[in-house]
Amino acid sequence: MKKTVLIIGAGGVAQVVAHKCAQNNDVLGDIHIASRTKSKCDDIIATVHAKKALKQPGVLEGHELNALDIAATSALIRKTGAQIVINVGTAFLNMSVLSACLETGAAYIDTAIHEEPGKICETPPWYGNYEWKRAEECAAKGVTAILGAGFDPGVVNAYARLAKDDYLDKVTEVDIVDINAGSHQRYFATNFDPEINFREFTGTVYSWQQGKWQENKMFEIGKEYDLPVVGKRMAYLCGHDEVHSLAKNMDGADVRFWMGFGEHYINVFTVLKNIGLLSEQPVKTAEGLEVVPLKVVKACLPDPSSLAPEYTGKTCIGDFVKGTKDGKEHEVFIYNVADHKEAYEEVGSQGISYTAGVPPVAAAMLIATGEWDVKKMANVEELPPHPFLGILNRIGLPTRIKDAQGDRALEF
Repeated sequence: MKKTVLIIGAGGVAQVVAHKCAQNNDVLGDIHIASRTKSKCDDIIATVHAKKALKQPGVLEGHELNALDIAATSALIRKTGAQIVINVGTAFLNMSVLSACLETGAAYIDTAIHEEPGKICETPPWYGNYEWKRAEECAAKGVTAILGAGFDPGVVNAYARLAKDDYLDKVTEVDIVDINAGSHQRYFATNFDPEINFREFTGTVYSWQQGKWQENKMFEIGKEYDLPVVGKRMAYLCGHDEVHSLAKNMDGADVRFWMGFGEHYINVFTVLKNIGLLSEQPVKTAEGLEVVPLKVVKACLPDPSSLAPEYTGKTCIGDFVKGTKDGKEHEVFIYNVADHKEAYEEVGSQGISYTAGVPPVAAAMLIATGEWDVKKMANVEELPPHPFLGILNRIGLPTRIKDAQGDRALEF
């Protein structure tokens, strides 16, 4: 049965979501896009039509919406008849949009953990501060809420579950590695919302090791990985969303997240941080104007969606999962490689947006067909991974595995 979809947000990830929903509107039905600035929705819709992405004739409509307004969001869900809401706006919107879904009964999907503008790096587990507090309400109302259904978090969670189910008897370590070996040809830019990007890296780095939360500083611990396609790259231990749910759901295994950074990014980031320009706290200028330094930096940097036309190179994101199989130590690397140029040619967005935007559409399709319409709140690793990864294989993000048997594509 087809389900009407409401996409909230109109950035680079939303553009990918809109294109992929259009390509699969035989399953997902009518498509609506909402943002504070309706013209951004209309621009996305124009790209969908330009690429002739609609699989079959259907509704594709834009709307103006302040998604922090729960009543307004609820009203739009009812007006459009949306049965699935894909929230790919800023992470500050999550709880408001979830509240609207709880009011209307629409299924909810997001791609990142909720954040509050005035707080950075709260006490772990981060999901426990906001989303998980609404889990009982979701179950009581029978509302499906799929948390963190992007790539990381999202697909990497499914990779961890796949390793646990299919390749290991016991999992002892999960190391998620995210390498972007692409180049956007700019002096300095972030691949997604600069404000959210910097907030990830200015606080404490939390990892789950030896049955408790460990704390480190950003760029304190680095490690070189030799990965398929992208080769040898330095990655640094970071705090990240998926660590906070996998710590609960991987039966006590150590869980760490590593992201690749070049020296140039580290140098610029360090200067900005040390002079206070990455602070989320307001300051006053000599003229008496109150500004938030982090928002000023965001305003000065390129819009991530503007990077797409010149972006080249590839990404490699996956899970190194260690444990035991048949009484022996065993390790698998389950991963995906994406190409920036190919992403731009298909949907008009760069590869980071592509890897984040395709998975929530796969999740929406599984809700539409009933396989993931679980009528409760769930993180991705709490759901069966085969249907999810199978759809991703078909719609643009194929999964590969590297282990003692070699490097090969996985079929589901």
